[in-house]
Amino acid sequence: MNKLLSFYQQLNNKIEFVSPLFGLGIRLYLFNIFFSSGWTKIQSWETTKMLFAYEYNVPLLNPEFAAWIGTAAELTLPVLLVIGIFSRPAALALFAFNAIAALSYPDISPAGTVDHIMWGVMSAAIFFHGAGKLSLDHLVLNKLSERKTSKFQLNNQAELVS
Repeated sequence: MNKLLSFYQQLNNKIEFVSPLFGLGIRLYLFNIFFSSGWTKIQSWETTKMLFAYEYNVPLLNPEFAAWIGTAAELTLPVLLVIGIFSRPAALALFAFNAIAALSYPDISPAGTVDHIMWGVMSAAIFFHGAGKLSLDHLVLNKLSERKTSKFQLNNQAELVS
């Protein structure tokens, strides 16, 4: 039983070691999908405006405004994910953007639906689990935690002295 537990612990440690790379891989994959789409849109802006006017049925938005917002989302949110800053809000916004895109396109194929579901699950995973250790979020939150801890320790020491 001890050998089994030891093996399990070693396996778990190895998985924990590579886990940040997996998270980064998801963020890079989403970056490639969405940023590439946004880049394509700005390469042919007139075509993009026509698609939003006649093909995509984005609810409640003027088609040109929807084109601007959609393109801006595709060019900024994936960058935030790759860098790993404000990852959770960016992932939530990307999740919403993806859902609206999937629901607004009337001729989406079954394969396209599967893609959108996969991208949504990946975005949700980042939202619920964070960007991981290979992100600026992780560095910033660790620094804030260290400052908070050291301030707390200084306050406790001051109370002990007085």
